[in-house]
Amino acid sequence: MRSGPRRTADLDPRAFLERAIEEGADVHVREFPARDEPPGPFPEDLPPLLLERLALRGITGLHAHQRAALDLVRAGRDVIVATGTASGKTLVYNLAFAERAIADPRSTALYLFPTKALARDQLRQVRELKLAQVRAAVYDGDTPRAERPLIRKNANLVLTNPDMLHASFLPDHARWADFFLRLSLVVIDEAHVARGVFGSHVAMIVRRMRRVVARYGGDPRFVLASATIGNPAELAERLVGVPFDAVTEDASPRGEKLFALWNPPVIDDDTGARRGALTEAATIVGRLASDGVRSIGFARSRRAAELLADLARREVPASLRPRIKAYRAGYLAEDRRELERQLAAGDLVAVASTNALELGIDIGSLDAAVLVGYPGTRASMWQQAGRAGRRGSSSLAVLVAQDDPLDQYLAGHPGALFDQPPEAAVIDPSNPHVLEPHLRAAAREMPIEDAELAILGPGAADAADRLLAVGAFTRRRDRLVDVGREPPVIDIRTAGGRSEEHTSELQSRFGISYAVFC
Repeated sequence: MRSGPRRTADLDPRAFLERAIEEGADVHVREFPARDEPPGPFPEDLPPLLLERLALRGITGLHAHQRAALDLVRAGRDVIVATGTASGKTLVYNLAFAERAIADPRSTALYLFPTKALARDQLRQVRELKLAQVRAAVYDGDTPRAERPLIRKNANLVLTNPDMLHASFLPDHARWADFFLRLSLVVIDEAHVARGVFGSHVAMIVRRMRRVVARYGGDPRFVLASATIGNPAELAERLVGVPFDAVTEDASPRGEKLFALWNPPVIDDDTGARRGALTEAATIVGRLASDGVRSIGFARSRRAAELLADLARREVPASLRPRIKAYRAGYLAEDRRELERQLAAGDLVAVASTNALELGIDIGSLDAAVLVGYPGTRASMWQQAGRAGRRGSSSLAVLVAQDDPLDQYLAGHPGALFDQPPEAAVIDPSNPHVLEPHLRAAAREMPIEDAELAILGPGAADAADRLLAVGAFTRRRDRLVDVGREPPVIDIRTAGGRSEEHTSELQSRFGISYAVFC
C-alpha cells in the first residue's frame, strides 16, 4: 500500500508556454508574482486546547486577513471574507465556532454550502481538529433517514445546503427547536455562488431562517466566505438582511502563476473559423499529463466534461489513460467521493470537470488549470484558475478561447480580463416572483407577525397585502396565515424543475417520485 500521493513532475510554466509559442500557438501570457507573507500570531486568549490542535495540523498563526476577520467575529460582528482561492477562509469560521464550543459545548452552528460534496469535504476538515466539544455531521439529501434523529439530537455543528434548509429544516423547525435556541454561528460558504435568481432565493431562505431562529430565542452571528467580488458587503447584507463588515485584503502566500490566454489556430482561412476550444484544451491537458504534470480542465457542461476527458485520453500513452477521468454532478454520491479521494491522493494525473470543482473542495496539489472558454464572470475565472497552484510552487492557468464573439474579443483585449475589477454579484430578493412564494412558505412554517415583515426584507409588507387581496393569506389574531391548500412550489435552483436536494428530500421523507412534479 502506498503511503502517500504519487510523485508527479515539476511544472515549468515558462518552458511549457515557450514551447507552445515556438510551435505556433497564439498565446498572450500574464505573470502574477509569488507572494510569501508569514503568518502572525494567534489571539493570546484563544483556548490552549485549540492552539494545541492547530499545532498538530501545522498551523502556527493567522495571516492578516484571517486575524482581522476572526477579531471581528469575536467582537460580535457579522463578517464576509472575500479573498482568493486557498486563502484560509475556512479556518476563520472553524476557529470562531471551535472557541465557542470549547467555552460552551451546548452552543450550535449551521454551515451552508452550495453543494453536498463541499459540505462533506469541510466535515473532514472540521474533524481534523479532533475536538470532542465539536460534534459535527452532514445533514442533506444523502443522509440516511435512520441517522437524522441522531444528528438532530447529538450534533452541535450541522453542515448542509440552502436546498435542505428550505425543504427540511424550516418546515420541520419544531424538531430543531433546541438547536436553533443555541445557535451561535451561521456560515454561508462560497457566497459568490448565491447570485441572480438562485441568490435571491437563498436570501429569502436565510431570512425565513432568521425569523424562525428568533422565535426560538437564538441570536447567531453570520460569517460569509466568498471569492473576490466587486461588492462583498452589499451582497452579504442583501443575502442576510443585516449590516456586514468586509475583509478583502488577501495576505495568504502563493506561488508564481502564469496565466495564458490561448486562441486556437485558424483552420479555415476563408471563414476565419478556428479549431474547437474543447479539442485544443484536450490537447493541452494531454500534453501536460504526458509530461507528468497534474491538471484540471473546466468545461461548461456535463457532456463537454466527459468529452474533454475522452479526448485528453487519446493524447496520452495507454498507461496514463486510466488516470484521466471526468467529474461532474449526476454521478452517484459514492462515485463522486471516490473521484475526490483519487484526486486528493494524487492517483489521477488529470480531471475534466464542470464548475462542480470550481468550489473549495480539497482536490490535492494540482499544477495547471485549463478553462474551455470564458466561464462568464471574472470571479469564476479566477476561482477555476486558482484550483491549481501550491505555496511556493509555480502554476499555470490557460483559458482557451472559444470561436464566439465574446471569447474572441477577450482574446484580442486581455486587459478586459486581467486589468478590470471583479464583477458585482447582484440579487433581488424583493422580486415578487421570489418574495411571494417564500412569504407563503414562511407563513406555513409559523404565522407571520407584522413586526416580522421587516426581517423578511424590503417589499414584504406590500407582498403580504397582495397575498391578502387574492385570498392566499388571512389574518388571525393579528397574524398572517397561509390558507392555500397546497404549499407553494419553490424551485431555488433552476426555472424548469425542482432542485436535486428538494427532490431527494421529498423522496426520502414522503416516498414521492420526481415524476409527480413533471
